Amino acid sequence: MKQIFTSLLFSLLCISTVLNAQTRYIDEVFTEVSVEADVTYGVNGTLLFLPVVGEVVPQALQMDVYQPVGDTEGDRPAVLIFHNGNFLPPVTNAQISGTRQDSSVVEIATQLAKRGYVAATVSYRLGWNPLAPTQPERALGLIQAAYRGVQDGTTAVRYLKATVDGGNPYAINPEKIVAWGVGTGGYVTLAMATLNNEDEATNTITSYSEILTTTNGPGKFLLDVDQDGTPETPMVVQSFHGDIEGKLTTVVPTDGFGLTAGDTTNYSNLPEYSSKFALAVNVGGALGDISWLDEESTPTISVQSPFDIFAPYADEVLVVPTTNESIVRVQGSLLVAANQDGLGNQNFDGENYNDAITEVARANAATAGHDYFEGLFPFIRPVNSAGIPEGVVLNWWDPEAPSPADGQGMGIPWNLLPHPSDPSGETSFHENGLVLNEGMSAEKARANIADVMAFVLPRACVSLDLGDCIVSSVQDLPLSATDLQISPNPANGNVTITVDNSLIESLVISDLQGKVIFQAPVINTSSQTLDISALTSGMYIVKAKLQDGIATSKLSVR
Repeated sequence: MKQIFTSLLFSLLCISTVLNAQTRYIDEVFTEVSVEADVTYGVNGTLLFLPVVGEVVPQALQMDVYQPVGDTEGDRPAVLIFHNGNFLPPVTNAQISGTRQDSSVVEIATQLAKRGYVAATVSYRLGWNPLAPTQPERALGLIQAAYRGVQDGTTAVRYLKATVDGGNPYAINPEKIVAWGVGTGGYVTLAMATLNNEDEATNTITSYSEILTTTNGPGKFLLDVDQDGTPETPMVVQSFHGDIEGKLTTVVPTDGFGLTAGDTTNYSNLPEYSSKFALAVNVGGALGDISWLDEESTPTISVQSPFDIFAPYADEVLVVPTTNESIVRVQGSLLVAANQDGLGNQNFDGENYNDAITEVARANAATAGHDYFEGLFPFIRPVNSAGIPEGVVLNWWDPEAPSPADGQGMGIPWNLLPHPSDPSGETSFHENGLVLNEGMSAEKARANIADVMAFVLPRACVSLDLGDCIVSSVQDLPLSATDLQISPNPANGNVTITVDNSLIESLVISDLQGKVIFQAPVINTSSQTLDISALTSGMYIVKAKLQDGIATSKLSVR
C-alpha cells in the first residue's frame, strides 16, 4: 500500500512541529541579540611586542558580551568562547582568523544568546615563535603561550563571578559557567578543564606541577639546559611567568627565557574568586598531556574530525601548519573522551540521547574505528576535491575585505595578500584558506555550526541542569537489521521509502540538529511515498519504526 502526502499538508505539519518544539537552551527562542563590545575583564603582561620594545608590556584583556534582547530570566548560564589562531595574530599565524571577531565565534555567541545564554567572545594574550630552529624551542614557546591562555581564561571566569557580586549586570548564575574553545581555543579550554585541582580553603589551583610531570611523552615540557641527556629545567617557571591562574603580580627576578629582570609578566586579577567552572566544550583542539586528566577534571564535550591533518585526534605530534615542523606530542579528543568516560567525570552521561545527530556521532565513531564515547562527536565530512579531510570548518570571510592594517597584512585584501607558504608569492591568503575550506561560505560554516550545536546543547543542558533537555525523535528501540531504502536520493519531489522483510509502523524525518521536521504514522506497510518538495536543500535523517526495531538512512534534498 502506498500513500501520497501533499505539499500543503506536509508544510502545515512542518510549521506545527517547529512552533511546538521551542525549548530554551536548545532552540532559538529570541530573535534579537545585543552586543556589549570591548569589556575589559583584566590586564596582563604580553610578550607579543618583546622583540620590538625589549620588554613585557601590560595588555588590557577584553571580551564582547552577547545577550538576548527582551529576556527576563535572572539566573542564566554564561559561555566564554575562545577563538582559533595558533596563539598568534591574524596574518602572522598564516590564517584569516585569530580574534574574538572571527566569524565562527561571533556566530556561536549569537546563536547561544538567541537560545537564552549569555555568551562572550574572549581575547587572550598571543605570541610565540613557531619558526624557532629546534623542537625544544618550539615546544617551549607553545607551552608558554598555552600557559598564558590558561591564565587569561581563568581570569575571564573569575571576572564573570565578580560581576555577580557587583550587581549581576549580566544576570548570570556563577555556578553555570562554560568555557568553549574553537581550534586553538580548544587547547585553552581543555587545559583549563584539566589543570584545575583546587585547594578549596584558599580557592587556589595547585596543578602547576602537572605541567612538569607529563607521561605522553615523559618530561616533554622540560629543557636539557646542561645537555647531559636528561631534561631538568621547566619550560614554565612560576617566578618568571606567574601562577597558573594569573592571580598574583609577578616580576621577573633575573634574566631568563628571553625576559629582562624587573619585567612584570603577570598582574594580579581578582585573586579572591575561584577559577573553577562547570563545563568545557572543545571544538577542534587537543590536550597538552593526558596525565592532566583526573577525577577533578571538568566535564568535557568535544567535536573533532578523526582525520584532521593538523589537530591530533588520538596521540600524535603537533606540527606547525605552514612549515610542518614538529612541536610537541599532544592527545586529542578521542583520548580525552575515553579517559573522561573511564573516570566517570561526564555528568551528562547515561541520558537517552535518541536524536538524529547522536546517531550520526555513533555511526561516525564506527567509521573512525572506535567505540562511541558519550560527549565526543567524531565530525566526518567527505574529503574535498583535492582528497583532503578539512576538519571542523566553522569560519568564513570576505575575500575582498582588508587584512588588519595594524599588522603584517597592512590592510591588503585577503585575495591579494601573498601567503607565506608559497615562496613565489602567487598564492594569496584567500586561495590558501580554500585548501582546507573548499567552497567557503557562510552557508557552509553555519551548517557545520548547526551540527555542533545540535550535539553540544542537549548535553550542556543536562550538565548544567537547565531543565527539559533531551531531544528525542522516536522511542528508544534497538537498531533493526533491516535496511531502509530511499528512492530517488538525492531528491526534490516525491520519495519512496521501502523496507524488506518488515513493516513500517511510523516515519520521522529530522534535520541534522535533531529537530523533527515531519512525523507520520503508517499502518503496516512496507513502502511509503512522501512529497518532500516543502523541504529546503540539505541533509536529513529518515527514521522508521519497524516491527523489530528502528532503521535509519540519510536523505539528501536538492
